[in-house]
Amino acid sequence: MNIPDHEIALFVRNSLGLPGTAPLTISSIARGGSSRSFYRADCGDRGTVIFMHYADTPAENPRYATIADFLGEIGVTVPRIMNHDEARRFLIMEDLGDRDLWSYREAPWKERRGYYLKTLALARRLHAFPLEDFPSHGITLEDGFTPGLYRWERDYFHKNFVEGFCHRKLTPTEQNALEEELNDLAERFLEGPRSLVHRDLQSQNVMIKNGAPVLIDFQGMRTGNPLYDLGSLLCDPYVTLSDTERMELLSSYHALLHQEVTWEKFTEQFWMAATQRLMQALGAYGYLGLKMNKSGFLAHIPAGLENLITAATRARLPRLRELALSCRDALERK
Repeated sequence: MNIPDHEIALFVRNSLGLPGTAPLTISSIARGGSSRSFYRADCGDRGTVIFMHYADTPAENPRYATIADFLGEIGVTVPRIMNHDEARRFLIMEDLGDRDLWSYREAPWKERRGYYLKTLALARRLHAFPLEDFPSHGITLEDGFTPGLYRWERDYFHKNFVEGFCHRKLTPTEQNALEEELNDLAERFLEGPRSLVHRDLQSQNVMIKNGAPVLIDFQGMRTGNPLYDLGSLLCDPYVTLSDTERMELLSSYHALLHQEVTWEKFTEQFWMAATQRLMQALGAYGYLGLKMNKSGFLAHIPAGLENLITAATRARLPRLRELALSCRDALERK
């Protein structure tokens, strides 16, 4: 739903205490596959702010403001919320500019490295928050990662990517064998540590302001294995990281754990996390590209599929690896 500029302007003026005669320009901002609309309000000498209007579904949308306040309190840098009208689903927040981590994908590694290290430090701050202290903040989260959610992610992958995009139909025998392997993956992953996780920590959800990362799109925050976030960031199909760069960043996060887990166990869990996340991402690209007519997402499928082949290989998932390779063959034939 498009909100008229005059209605946005009135809300911005009232929220910031601006007189009705104050100059104010509204411009639309395009953002990914979200069910939300974003606008930049230029208030002249008062600078700029971002106006967001969100749909009532998914249910996580109204939680943006309260989760932002919580994250700010625990030292995770997020945009400052200036006003939130839950009845009208209007929200005004700090303008972080237009540069995100993705924008630096062609920059020299020496420059990108610093942004990634700072982002991992923010992620660790989130992951280290004691879960037993969280209910006191009175925030309702999405349901945490469970066997059911992992099953939903792999079904989403199968329906929207394997069948929907690659037109690969599994035989009952293939499907049963793959399900057994991926169910075992979920069970092993559930044995790992549990913390708050961002759920969508990829390069386009990390803004860079004044040389420092700021996290956005955290409304889907929930409890789960923290390495899901690392799989999202370090195997991000939007950005190419060499294996050396990826392992350097992974090692830097491991150092923040102060030997809580061995490197061998840590990397094993990381590749399981990356596998799970990449299945979800490829399912999303297929769904958004084919069913929501957002064809730009389809361009990221080749990189995502290569990352999945790598992750499935290192996580020792031969049936998933074989499926991913067959999907790559199908795409090459296209």
